[in-house]
Amino acid sequence: MVLAIDIGNSNVVVALHDGNSWSQVWRIPTITEADAALFYEKRLADLLMEAGLLLGPRPRVVVSSVVPQLTQSFLHIAEHLFGQPALKVAPPIYPKLKLQIDRPNEIGTDLLANAVAAHHLYQQDCIVVDFGTALTFTTVTGEGHILGVAIAPGLKTAIASLFQKTAQLPEVPLTLPQTPIGKNTEHAIQSGILIGYVGLVRHMLAEIRREVGEQYIAVATGGLSSILTPLQADFQHIDPMLTLEGLRIIAETQRSE
Repeated sequence: MVLAIDIGNSNVVVALHDGNSWSQVWRIPTITEADAALFYEKRLADLLMEAGLLLGPRPRVVVSSVVPQLTQSFLHIAEHLFGQPALKVAPPIYPKLKLQIDRPNEIGTDLLANAVAAHHLYQQDCIVVDFGTALTFTTVTGEGHILGVAIAPGLKTAIASLFQKTAQLPEVPLTLPQTPIGKNTEHAIQSGILIGYVGLVRHMLAEIRREVGEQYIAVATGGLSSILTPLQADFQHIDPMLTLEGLRIIAETQRSE
């Protein structure tokens, strides 16, 4: 069994792979207050106890984090709950991937996990588009070379920024409008961001392929990957669990070495 902990800017995803499938997936809001460690330890202990994971065989725990304030807390929590060190994901941990970027230690471990999963599952040139707090494009060759990454604000981040930085614009739901011509404020924001992001994603895919080749397939992941329905035909694969799959593959690779 593998217990994957993916610490993101919006949510901490905790998921159990029982050897066949992801049998449990929990999402906990990300907080960084002073008492965050106590909150997460109690929450995780409750969830794992309810699922019977603290009484039976101990899973291999793997931790990916893009929130430095929480990384050590979760490593400590995992060791306390299971009596063994957790595996911390970092760029050198999966030697099959080669990082052709200027500063390898700056790449998010979630993007590294995405690249690991895409390389393992598809074995061909691909562009992984992750619809999360940030909208990211990770270009990976079929030989397992990460060529680079592009980052834009995610859908929720863009809408929240409008809400926070303006006096009269409300925070609106992530619902794709039927027309780009907004008839009220909510509709106008949905049009500008959601329909606008359809164009952004298509243009980025086209520009990346123009540089590296048209053979690169597009793979979508992330919690918001299902919202922009006009893009579904633009992706050869849509896998919301891709990051978790990458963490599982990393954990199993490390165990076998």
